[in-house]
Amino acid sequence: MELLIIIIVLSLLFDYINGFHDAANSIATIVSTRVLTPFQAVLWAAAFNFVAFFIAKYVIGGFGIANTVSKTVMEEYITLPIILAGVLAAIAWNLFTWWKGIPSSSSHTLIGGFAGAAIMASGWGSIQLEIILKIAAFIFLAPFIGMVVALGFTLIVLHACRKARPHTAEVWFKKLQLVSSALFSIGHGLNDSQKVMGIIAAAMIAGHSQGLGLGVDSIDDLPDWVAFSCFTAISLGTMSGGWKIVRTMGTKITKVTPFEGVIAETAGAFTLYLTEYLKIPVSTTHTITGAIIGVGATKRLSAVRWGVTKSLMTAWVLTIPVSALLAAGIYWLLACIL
Repeated sequence: MELLIIIIVLSLLFDYINGFHDAANSIATIVSTRVLTPFQAVLWAAAFNFVAFFIAKYVIGGFGIANTVSKTVMEEYITLPIILAGVLAAIAWNLFTWWKGIPSSSSHTLIGGFAGAAIMASGWGSIQLEIILKIAAFIFLAPFIGMVVALGFTLIVLHACRKARPHTAEVWFKKLQLVSSALFSIGHGLNDSQKVMGIIAAAMIAGHSQGLGLGVDSIDDLPDWVAFSCFTAISLGTMSGGWKIVRTMGTKITKVTPFEGVIAETAGAFTLYLTEYLKIPVSTTHTITGAIIGVGATKRLSAVRWGVTKSLMTAWVLTIPVSALLAAGIYWLLACIL
């Protein structure tokens, strides 16, 4: 039971770190365009991260992404040490990329760590390869969808507003950025909080199967406090900031205006709601980055700093294998200790 409690605490700690690591996703453009101050922006994003809990529970009526994450590893191979190793690896990689100011994917960090520890423990047959490959495919698909949607939205809005006065349009787009960032923050809460729910669900199912008497046989049996805690932790983490990544997202990829901020956040939110419907965990980081690139490319291709983008994509591709290797090493150490 003690090990299960440690896993739950560490999972919620990861959720908190995820919040401040990914705060940039929903506030970078609204800060860089000076619609809100950094402090106002994180409060705004955190509030809508938490609103996502009520939408998932009472509007959508379930936590489909959490269910997908919990099935990354086959149930018969899931043990508490495997989950512990995966969470520790995810925390380590998230802190490292935050320190370096790299907007990597917290989602893929967690999934890579979970899978890597399972492979070290029981071999390749222990993982649901089809699910992992589907998730990995969205490393490329999520930013591509965000980019294409942003391009389309930009062309539509530019045509609709072609006769508007520039000053009047900018005033309106600054107001609309509050709406678009709120929409994206809800998508962030829906997507990222559920991943930690999936890991806690896997731990409680494993604990129940090992005779701890938790009464949790599936994701549907999770007590309400788990979901509430996950959404609360990510909201508190968002309130803590993550300013290095905000600078990367808000200024280093391309210079963003209020109009472009609205488009990028709306395109990112659209992509997140689509993947929520498909029950596929994706990276909110990848999604908003692709949208920002799409917005920048409508001005001219040279408006996008492709060198920065290339570095980000390298980090994205490396996240799952690096997290998996790190978790495998941690599991080996735990196996020697426990």
